[in-house]
Amino acid sequence: MPKRNSSVVGREFGNGVRNAIEQSGLTQRALAELLDWQEAKVSDLVQGKGGVTELDLVRLLSYCRTPAAEVERLVALFRESREKGWLLFPEDGVPDQVHSLISQERLASKITVWSMNLVPGHLQIAGYIRAASEKSAKIKPADIDALIRTKLDRQSILAPGREFVFFVHEQALRLPVGGPDVMRSQLNHIQLMLMRRYITFRIVPIAIGAHAGMSGSFTQLSYEKYEPVVFIESQNSGLFLEDKGSLASYAEVLKSLDRDALDAEESRRLITTMLA
Repeated sequence: MPKRNSSVVGREFGNGVRNAIEQSGLTQRALAELLDWQEAKVSDLVQGKGGVTELDLVRLLSYCRTPAAEVERLVALFRESREKGWLLFPEDGVPDQVHSLISQERLASKITVWSMNLVPGHLQIAGYIRAASEKSAKIKPADIDALIRTKLDRQSILAPGREFVFFVHEQALRLPVGGPDVMRSQLNHIQLMLMRRYITFRIVPIAIGAHAGMSGSFTQLSYEKYEPVVFIESQNSGLFLEDKGSLASYAEVLKSLDRDALDAEESRRLITTMLA
């Protein structure tokens, strides 16, 4: 079945409109009648297909009594919804890119992560998240508890029905984030998670030296209905890449890491050695 022509920002916009309608207590049919639209027009908007003007969108949100801040956010998403790629600049609090990544991960059928410096977020324990956050220049101390809750809630996605592949550099597992006790608990947690058949964990050993992933960590999201995307998080922004050239480039990185990484059983044995 051919993949739908749908962008990340378009899906994020559609989800926002759907939430606004649900919170209003109106049905899509009732809202269409108020706006003198065909119900299909509201349905297309919720699916991120567009088909309306910015004025149409503001009218719809006014009937929904959507708060002003959310109206501004949805209008901004609407203006970007035909772009391939989406750059996020977070506000204070839990970074926006965390919420947006979680939203897209829930749609994905396969999530492939390359992590060069830290244990992948899906596998982090609370103590590890806290220790890493306390050293971060972009997270305020007052926001750390909320960030921990958000990241732990994100891990509920680790369930049957999706495939998870983690490529992790050995240095990320040897970096003593939070000290020896936290790291021991963290490594034990990884070993426990690897009992799940839908999780593959492979270590890129320090001994190989240079490798294809040196430009940085990233996440590849693959979907049954949509084309894949790549997510990159930097110090103060998050970027979803959807153009064919970028996707092909990151796919090649993963192929190279697949060649260089220890297999799953060798990776388990290395973690056991670290714990010993």
